[in-house]
Parts: sequence; C-alpha cells; structure tokens
Amino acid sequence: MNASAILKVTGENHAIPSAPAGPARRYGDRYGAASNIALWLFMAVATVLFSLFIVAYAMRMDATDWSPITLPWQVWLSTAILVTCSATLQSASAAANRGDLALVRTRLLLAGVGTLAFLMSQLWTWHALGTMHVRLTGNPAGSFFYLLTAVHGLHVAGGLVALAIAGSGARRRAGQARCVLRMALCARYWHFLLAVWVVLLGTLGWLTPEVVRFICGTG
Repeated sequence: MNASAILKVTGENHAIPSAPAGPARRYGDRYGAASNIALWLFMAVATVLFSLFIVAYAMRMDATDWSPITLPWQVWLSTAILVTCSATLQSASAAANRGDLALVRTRLLLAGVGTLAFLMSQLWTWHALGTMHVRLTGNPAGSFFYLLTAVHGLHVAGGLVALAIAGSGARRRAGQARCVLRMALCARYWHFLLAVWVVLLGTLGWLTPEVVRFICGTG
C-alpha cells in the first residue's frame, strides 16, 4: 500500500516529509559551508585588527605622556549584558535545532534588545569618562579606550543586521534548515564578540609597561 492510500484509509491529511532533492541538498551544503568559512574569515580579520590595536597600545603606553585611567563601573554592566546576549543566542541556536521556532523568535528579540542595551551602556561609559575628565584627546590612554571600545561597538552594531536576517528566517517555517544555520552563526559571532571584549578589558584595565616588558622578555 502506498503513502497516498494510507492517508486515505487513516483520514489524515498531513504531508509526509520528503527528502530534499540531490541538487537542493548539495546547494544547501554549499551554502552552509560557504557561510561558515565566511564567518571564520571575518573573525580572523577582526582578530588581526584588534591584535594590531593592542600591540600599538602596548608600545604607546611606555611614553612619558601616558597616564593610566580607571575603568568606570559601567564597563562591568556592559560585560554582564554581553554575557547574557551570548548565552541567549546559544539558547536560540539550541531551540532552532529542536525546531522550536517560537522560542527562537523570543530569544532573538531578547538578544536584540540586549545588544541595544550594550551599545547604550557603552555610551554611558563614555559619558562617565567625560565626567572624569578623560577626553578623546590629551591622554593617549583615554584615546585608546575610546578607539578600542568604538571599534568593538561597530562590530556589535553590525551583528544587529545578522540578528534581523535570522529573525526574518525564523518567521518562515519553510526556511527552518537555514534558520538553524543562521542561529548557529549568530551564536558563534556573539561568543567571539564576548571573547574580544574580555581581552580588551584585560588590556585596558590591567596591562602595564612592566607586564609588557615581562612578556617581551626585556624586564
């Protein structure tokens, strides 16, 4: 008895899922592989960029006009928000794998709001520095703080575009397979943003000329 006959006998009208055609499967595999490679390449380029900034920071801090700054407490608020966003997107990726698109949409919304909150907390941090008389110019330590956090903020803001694209896919059940891929990529990117942020905080808050000389073996 074939599938159509079984449906007639049982009275069910649910469509039986069929395996994707060979060319469609191959296209999907190519799309997923290309997306993964593109994200890894982007993160590699961003890592090189931030590494060069950190090297320049380490070289500059030994000058006589360098005056260390105290990190305002708002940076810890930013850190907590970014950790929450990263965990939320990991949860959204797991929900996408289970096919729970309603939960995916909820998690995406929370991650989007959290990302905006992170950017707002960064503006608050800059305002706090301004009240401490740390300007964009004058003290190289302050200049680097503004530069590094601004570049990181641009990468975070760019991730909002990815969240919007993933959210549009999560509203279409026909694109569930692609939604799974997009959520995995978003989660990976936010983990990367969190890792970069932690490294930046370590650099801005605790890197000293003595530590640099110790690392370079010149101390």
